[in-house]
Amino acid sequence: MRILLLILASYSLPTLAYAEDPLSASIRKAGEVKVALASSPPYIALSPDGKTATGNVVDVINLALEGMGLPTLTPIFVAWAAMIPGLTANQFDFVGGLTITEARCNVVAFSAPIYAYRYALYTLSGNPKKLRGLERIIENSNTKLAVVTGTLSEASALKRGVKSEQLVRVTDVQAGAATVIGGRADAVLMGQFAIPNPEQKGLQIIVDEQGPVEGFGVVFRKEDVHFRDEFNKQLDLLRSSGIWKELYAVRYGLPNWETLAELTKASDVVPSCK
Repeated sequence: MRILLLILASYSLPTLAYAEDPLSASIRKAGEVKVALASSPPYIALSPDGKTATGNVVDVINLALEGMGLPTLTPIFVAWAAMIPGLTANQFDFVGGLTITEARCNVVAFSAPIYAYRYALYTLSGNPKKLRGLERIIENSNTKLAVVTGTLSEASALKRGVKSEQLVRVTDVQAGAATVIGGRADAVLMGQFAIPNPEQKGLQIIVDEQGPVEGFGVVFRKEDVHFRDEFNKQLDLLRSSGIWKELYAVRYGLPNWETLAELTKASDVVPSCK
């Protein structure tokens, strides 16, 4: 780990020469890169005061920005549901990441996926309600399911047939875990890596192995697609250099690098995304 950190500290991606786009020019003038983030360890972890951010996603974004000759990001804490409205209203430069969907691709431009996952249920250890997926929750109207407000897990649960009154809406991943541990919900629905080391928290994970692979990408305004393309070039360099794999699989211990490594553009997970 010490060697890896020394490599990352000294490594600098080459800045590519290209005609500067309006977003890059605006960032250079402002001297900072304002990025909307929400807490989702180990991908994104915000300090209690919201002034600093760490995590796998943050590291990857900062390395890509460094390769573009730009400053490291300045985190702007934003609720998940407010990210795209805030982006289109120019409240920040881009969003640190959302799950790539066809509906969102109609409004914004996504980078290549920066992590990949399937959805899962997190229950108390021993799975006292014997849940095997959303079907058991749908069948039993007394079962409560926690979801993070404004995320696709909320929309997916409702679309699959979970009643709105069964949902316990929470603000973030940590609140979702606490809701299950505290007995206010029987399970929380979120990405399979959203809660690190769930067994240490008294939780059990049930992955939907039959579900599709979801991609989580950095989000840009449609008019900033040139900036997005340059950002993607930096991701390509990180991927080919092995630095990204070291971050993802070694430093953060995420297990599905081989899946992520095959996803080099948003259309690899949602074909209609450009």
